[in-house]
Amino acid sequence: MVPLLRDTWRRLFSMAAEGYTPGSLSAAFVTCPSEKVAKEIARAVVEKHLAACVNILPQITSIYQWKGKIEEDGEVLLMIKTRSSRIPALTDFVRSVHCPSSPLSPWWEPGAGHRSVHPYEVAEVIALPIQQGNAPYLQWVGETVPE
Repeated sequence: MVPLLRDTWRRLFSMAAEGYTPGSLSAAFVTCPSEKVAKEIARAVVEKHLAACVNILPQITSIYQWKGKIEEDGEVLLMIKTRSSRIPALTDFVRSVHCPSSPLSPWWEPGAGHRSVHPYEVAEVIALPIQQGNAPYLQWVGETVPE
């Protein structure tokens, strides 16, 4: 009975996602030092058509190793829905200019010398391909972000 239910579920889901090529869209993740920075980046990537939607997840804690030390910082996480083909452009945009003083140095810091899109020395931009989901939503993402 279980294999029959599993096969039925797979057929129903595949019919719902008909027309979607698994992996053609991605969810990208970018960490930011503050909500202000996160909102600026989120708005910019949507305005530049690099993403259809950006969710801002506040108050995460990141523990990481940086320059031989264990660090712990409060951050804000962006979850960015886009075409997989646009991940390189998204990454280039996020890391296009950075402040070299530290991974957590804000771009508005006095003496930074220039405005950057992302304030970290090494910006986190990682992406996971979307294998399946709500067909109308996936279609909307694909229609919203040009190839």
